[in-house]
Amino acid sequence: MSGDLPKFVPLEYVMDELSISKSQAYALVRTGELKAIQVGGRGQWRISLVELEAYIERCYAAADAEASRF
Repeated sequence: MSGDLPKFVPLEYVMDELSISKSQAYALVRTGELKAIQVGGRGQWRISLVELEAYIERCYAAADAEASRF
């Protein structure tokens, strides 16, 4: 990760990085697949870049496990 990136990013960043819709991003947070925190008076969701990278690694591991079944 680059030093000029913040520690936490908004859900929109996750949407862009994963090329997913807003509802898909919220679903990941609601189910706990992607850990997030709510900040501020309006409950804005923020995701740690470390957690985002960990989520991506878990997805790769799941894909590898699925591929090895065949």
